[in-house]
Amino acid sequence: MKAIILAAGAVALLYGTAAVAAAGKLSAADEAAAFKAAGFKLKGKRWQACDDPTPGYSAGVIEDVRDANGDGLPEAVIAEGGSFCYGHTGYGYSLVSKQADGRWKLVSNGTGILQFLDAKGAGGWPDIQIGGPGFCFPVLRWNGRAYVQHRHEYEGKPCRSR
Repeated sequence: MKAIILAAGAVALLYGTAAVAAAGKLSAADEAAAFKAAGFKLKGKRWQACDDPTPGYSAGVIEDVRDANGDGLPEAVIAEGGSFCYGHTGYGYSLVSKQADGRWKLVSNGTGILQFLDAKGAGGWPDIQIGGPGFCFPVLRWNGRAYVQHRHEYEGKPCRSR
């Protein structure tokens, strides 16, 4: 009996390690599906959501891949840069999530720099802080259907937005 438990534990450990190692990278097919779910279009060799003609534009990139909500499926943070579309902040983000059926779904997007926080909302989704210029940033919490305004904070402390 002990041998069966040890073998099962070893398999679980091996599978868990492989899942963690693969968490930071998407296959080419998943990468394309994630960009499409976020509303990006492939133009030449660049993924773009914003039609920014300026030289300061930065095409879409997948900045982070992780299982943010603990469901065993990856989420990806996609970022794009340029003041033409994103104003003084200069960055836009999209958070997409792979669904159980293999499709990707847009969870949240907007202007700013997305940062995951330790606090959690419904379904284990982490709160997200949307950074940009200034010192008091919005924190959004998942309510089961959407990320909504929850509070403002700076360096982990509550603050008031003006």
